[in-house]
Amino acid sequence: MYIASARHVEGPGTSAIPSSQAGRFVSGNVVALGTVSLITDVSSEMVTAILPIYLVVGLGFSPLQFGLVNGVYSGVTALVRVFGGHLADRWQRRKAVAATGYGLSAVAKLGLIAVGNSVAGTAGVLAADRTGKGLRTAPRDALISLSSTPATVARSFAVHRTMDTVGAFLGPLVAFLLLWTVAGNYLATNRYDVVFFASFCLAALGVLVLVLFVRDPPVPADRRAPVRLRAATGLLSDARYRGLLGWAALLGLVTIGDAFLYLLLQQLLQLPATYFALLPLGSAAVFLLIAVPVGRVADRRGRWPVFLAGHGALLGAYVLLCSGTSGLALVAGTLVLHGIFYACTDGVLMAAAAPLLPERLRASGLGLLQTGQALATLASSVLFGVAWAALGPRTAVALAVAALTAVLLAALVLRPLTDLTGGRT
Repeated sequence: MYIASARHVEGPGTSAIPSSQAGRFVSGNVVALGTVSLITDVSSEMVTAILPIYLVVGLGFSPLQFGLVNGVYSGVTALVRVFGGHLADRWQRRKAVAATGYGLSAVAKLGLIAVGNSVAGTAGVLAADRTGKGLRTAPRDALISLSSTPATVARSFAVHRTMDTVGAFLGPLVAFLLLWTVAGNYLATNRYDVVFFASFCLAALGVLVLVLFVRDPPVPADRRAPVRLRAATGLLSDARYRGLLGWAALLGLVTIGDAFLYLLLQQLLQLPATYFALLPLGSAAVFLLIAVPVGRVADRRGRWPVFLAGHGALLGAYVLLCSGTSGLALVAGTLVLHGIFYACTDGVLMAAAAPLLPERLRASGLGLLQTGQALATLASSVLFGVAWAALGPRTAVALAVAALTAVLLAALVLRPLTDLTGGRT
């Protein structure tokens, strides 16, 4: 998987990568960050995998209520990502800000046990968890890009996201095994406490690995002055960065959140609640198989075209959901296309943006881009929840098909950002 030890490869600002190896390896810092994300994603995906069924079946949320809470869960990170990215750049302490975010998310797992069946309390704890994610994401992605060469940045993100997805694959499986083990011994809602506590223990381990093994690239003396917020917002004066932000947010607005996609599959297939946690495994397995090859293609052939191709795969998944297809064809086709979507988008967008951003503003710029996506996700989740409640699930998906098709056609006709190609951005 193109991984080298830390003694062979370092990122910008440290020792140079030998030209003969620059296109072959990713740095040890990327591997360490990937290990942190692997452990943390086991923790977070244990909760994410059961959250829709916990809220809808365990706590009795309606589709509209779930849409609102899921929107908060996905979108509360919006302003926090900008804040986390700016703090990381202002102090040039990306690792410290990331560690704070990881720690807050870990503590939030215990909060899910403390609030019990309280709807307001659950929403508050989930908001705290997403706040932690918002704080850590931009500094972590900045560390990945700064630990990579321009020719390998998409590959580095692909390796990191692959390790992250190993955790995403294991998390639902662990949640399923825990629920299966305790299914006969706990009440419908209380049995989830076992998952929440195990999730906390793993999250705490991830923080420990971050503290011990991840490091900030050294900052030259002439770049140690605090970065002002005005400098970060000044990134919007770059037409290419502004265009990337706008199109990414627009595409996010017309996509359905993962939780809704899995809920749709569960209802169409009439799956028992215990098996719901297994659905994300299909998407994760496909991602694991193709993420690194897709990252190499993005570096060589262009990051923006790969990003659009991923949304084309997602469109195919939506068409399957509202086509009347059933059984194995429905679940296999939907999850395969969903996994392709993530392989072509998760990390590829950050790799496309990184070369457009100066090193001292890398976390701020990535945080601002992630904020645009988070706000779009918030709006999308609420709108889809309203459409589901008012028109039914199939009609709501049909509307999503129409919206995503329109945006993809516009992108193909207008051909924005075609210069975002590997090694030349």
